Amino acid sequence: MTKARRGESEFWRHRPVFVTGATGLLGSWLTEALLARGASVVALVRDLGPKSRLRQSGMESRVTVVRGAVEDGMVLERAINEYEIRTVFHLAAQTIVPIANRNPLSTFESNIRGAWNLLEACRRAPAVQQIVGASSDKAYGEQETLPYSESQPLQGRLPYDVSKSCADLIAQSYHRTFGTPVCVTRCGNFFGGGDLNFNRLVPGAIRSALHAEAPVIRSDGSLVRDYIYVRDGAEACLLLAEKMSADPAILGEAFNFSTEERSTVLQMTERILRLMGQGNLRPVVLNEARHEISKQYLSAAKARARLGWAPRYPLDAALTETIAWYREHFGRT
Repeated sequence: MTKARRGESEFWRHRPVFVTGATGLLGSWLTEALLARGASVVALVRDLGPKSRLRQSGMESRVTVVRGAVEDGMVLERAINEYEIRTVFHLAAQTIVPIANRNPLSTFESNIRGAWNLLEACRRAPAVQQIVGASSDKAYGEQETLPYSESQPLQGRLPYDVSKSCADLIAQSYHRTFGTPVCVTRCGNFFGGGDLNFNRLVPGAIRSALHAEAPVIRSDGSLVRDYIYVRDGAEACLLLAEKMSADPAILGEAFNFSTEERSTVLQMTERILRLMGQGNLRPVVLNEARHEISKQYLSAAKARARLGWAPRYPLDAALTETIAWYREHFGRT
């Protein structure tokens, strides 16, 4: 389990916290970090996946589970009020880009309707003091200037990107109009133990390497992305909520969180193979990906300056921890 540093638990001890998307990759690691700090966690769970990290780790028995989906505003309002929630982490979303391209309506329902339902429920709940909403680097859409900074417009054009742009703007609207105490995180591609969506690059490449099979790359391998370890992502969410309590001037703002170490898809795949001692495997490049932006990466200068944030895990160390998780998961040495 994640251990909190000395002094980190004071803010969170016995604090009623609501986490949407708790069975997801970021949600499970954030829940673990909150439990380590003594928070009282209420988790919104749509599907009780038997292989989810929340269940497999035993954390599910340590939190209050509310069954429901973010598309149901009444469920959100009941949970937030009934458990007198003070801090909300809104992480629930449909996060897979190819699924969004195939089925945009369910993505819009989850990512856009879910955002306004959550914010409206919080607006009507007087105990809520901080809301951290998870946006994405995808919210920026395609830009001529890189790396993305928070001053750039949100201009998603593809279904997933549009859903994140909209949810991000809705959060800003609620703060501007109603004073809702919300901030937004914008991160790149999360990776880490517990991600069982093997169509994603990192878990897919690791699984292939563990079985001595060539990893498959959907694109031509040249797409440039910003990768962030999920444990750094969880720490970023916690830090932002704490700073929101200490400095109300940051309410309503968005913050990029990034290691600022970008990689192409092919470079990331080859890095994983090297760390796993499988450098002899050559990735299979399908060049089938369509409707994806060629280059996306973030500047974290604002988070460093305003929040004092820095990632704790170098990329190789983070990947090594991640590989170890999958070795154990698959029973491989």
